Amino acid sequence: MAIKRLSLRIDSEMLNKLHVVADYEGRSANSQILILIRDCIEKYEEKHGKIEVNKD
Repeated sequence: MAIKRLSLRIDSEMLNKLHVVADYEGRSANSQILILIRDCIEKYEEKHGKIEVNKD
């Protein structure tokens, strides 16, 4: 699995709050974002079925 980069624009208040949540969970902000994305995808797939993607 290739690791890709993603730029994200986020206001400073939201970023600060993300850091608080991540610190509370014992994670980096990056790890916390990945967990949130994974949870979002799982929730979507529960409702709409598995997402099939081309593996490029």
